[in-house]
Amino acid sequence: MSANDAPRAQQPSALYDSAFLKACRREPVPHTPVWFMRQAGRSLPEYRKVREGIGMLDSCMRPDLVTEITLQPVRRHGVDAAIYFSDIVVPLKAIGVDLDIKPGVGPVVERPIRTRADLAQLRDLTPEDVSYVTEAIGLLTRELGGTPLIGFAGAPFTLASYLVEGGPSRTYENAKAMMYGDPGLWADLLDRLADITAAFLKVQIEAGASAVQLFDSWAGALAPGDYRRSVLPASAKVFQAVAGYGVPRIHFGVGTGELLRLMGEAGADVVGVDWRVPLDEAARRVGPGKALQGNLDPTVLFATTEAVEAKTREVLDSAANLEGHVFNLGHGVMPSTDPDALTRLVEYVHTHTAR
Repeated sequence: MSANDAPRAQQPSALYDSAFLKACRREPVPHTPVWFMRQAGRSLPEYRKVREGIGMLDSCMRPDLVTEITLQPVRRHGVDAAIYFSDIVVPLKAIGVDLDIKPGVGPVVERPIRTRADLAQLRDLTPEDVSYVTEAIGLLTRELGGTPLIGFAGAPFTLASYLVEGGPSRTYENAKAMMYGDPGLWADLLDRLADITAAFLKVQIEAGASAVQLFDSWAGALAPGDYRRSVLPASAKVFQAVAGYGVPRIHFGVGTGELLRLMGEAGADVVGVDWRVPLDEAARRVGPGKALQGNLDPTVLFATTEAVEAKTREVLDSAANLEGHVFNLGHGVMPSTDPDALTRLVEYVHTHTAR
């Protein structure tokens, strides 16, 4: 079932008819909807205040804190969708993988997966493992009313990269060595991660998320042939597992201009585009039947208001003939971004595209 086939009776009319969900379904909208990746993050002083002294993973497991952080950018910026505050490694932590998020470094895995025996770290994820997610989404949907909530998860390739490398990497030499040198082990690793990821997304949808986004943050490190053979099957398995819910499925990666059609083929209803490819060209690469999301360069927000508006018009003009468009940055909000610049950007897009 695609997002366009979603049964309307499952959602309140205000939510179903929201600009964000209409754009995802490629329907006419009153204005181009806006949300930002990492909109609930370090650029907001209120975020830094409530997170003070609390580790990232601990923050993700406290429903009261998750609710407050998720709501902050909706209150401040007037965005058209909230995104659930979490981290891509949360489901791995929930099933007992020994990892932590180290400030200034990122996720660090104590025992990287390098052999078949190491796969034993990856058991199935159950709803009970992440009961705090169900609780937080219940609190959020009551607060958000007609504003959609986007659930999210890390894609199998990106999760595998962290697990095999043991932490962030620029070259992915260990992950690629496994992918090329032991394709059977690699396929089994990604297949297991696909099951865990799908289970995590199902929990979020069943708790009330109106859409989901699969972040394949590091897929841009792959050649198209390698992506098709070694990554696409696992991502497709995730999207297929949640297809029956009828919620929009968004797929995003960084540096994935050469992979856009393949990422759409994996099963997304909406393909996220980073800032490197104009949206009209991205639409040509993706092909018909998909909405697009993006794609203002996040660094533009450090320029003058006039420059931000000029670059925003370029994005909107490039999106003028798309079947559906959700405005976003081409990657996450940078920590030192002025929050007021984001607020002005939302207002500008809404005003400039009002129909």
